[in-house]
Amino acid sequence: MTVAAILKGKGGEVVSLPPGASLAEAARLLGARRIGAVVIREADGRLAGILSERDVVRALAARGAEGFADTVSAWMTREIRTASPATTPLVALGMMTSGRFRHLPVLREGELVGLVSIGDLVKARLEQLESEVDGLRAYVSGGA
Repeated sequence: MTVAAILKGKGGEVVSLPPGASLAEAARLLGARRIGAVVIREADGRLAGILSERDVVRALAARGAEGFADTVSAWMTREIRTASPATTPLVALGMMTSGRFRHLPVLREGELVGLVSIGDLVKARLEQLESEVDGLRAYVSGGA
């Protein structure tokens, strides 16, 4: 299984905002879409950063309600780890665990094709393990 298979199942829609969007706009979008992060893209579509719920909380802790007027570019994470469609869920989970982040943009030849969350990866891994267990049970019981 690969990240491409996960994206095929969940779809490749990526919610994004431009770097000049306000933190208030980002917070409304996160809440309305019930998502934990939004990709920040330049006008030409290039990946500029990612803004997570944690970034919003960090901004509010530092600046209070005035932080909502800041641009997302002031608070987004700029150094982003990415995956390719060929990345396996275990490799992606390792990247996320070691980097302590929960959302991973997926790039194909430099173009953003999707975003996977740690929840997407855990779900895929559990489904894979369940399938392996079912196969082993069938083998042991003589059904294979």
